[in-house]
Amino acid sequence: MVHILTDLPHNIVGFKAVGEVTENDFKVTVLPNVQKLIDKTDSLNYLLVLDTSIKNFTAAAWWQDAIMGVKHLTKWKRAAIVSDVEAIRVFTKIFSVLIPGEFKGFKHEELQEAIDWVAEKTD
Repeated sequence: MVHILTDLPHNIVGFKAVGEVTENDFKVTVLPNVQKLIDKTDSLNYLLVLDTSIKNFTAAAWWQDAIMGVKHLTKWKRAAIVSDVEAIRVFTKIFSVLIPGEFKGFKHEELQEAIDWVAEKTD
C-alpha cells in the first residue's frame, strides 16, 4: 500500500510504501498527486520512503511507475528514495545519469535530510 506523506514542503510530493504495492496504489494515490504537483509547480520533486521490500511491488505497480517516469520525463527535478537497503540507494543514484533530474538515495535515519534535499533547502 502507498500512503501520501503530509506536512511536506509545498514543492514536493512524498509517499510511503508499506506491505504490497499494487497498480491501484499508483493509479489512486501516486499518479494523481504527482500530477497535482506538476500542475502547480511545472516540475516534479519526489520522495519515496520504502518501508517494504521492492519484491512487494507487483509487476503492474512497476509498470505504472515506469509509465509515470516516462510521461513526466522532462518534469523530474529531484527524487529521493529512502531505504536502508544499500543496493536501492546505489540504483537510485544511477538514475541521475540515465534520465533528467537528480536522484539520490537516503537511509531511513536521514529522512529529514532527504526531505530538505528534495525541497532544495540544502545542496
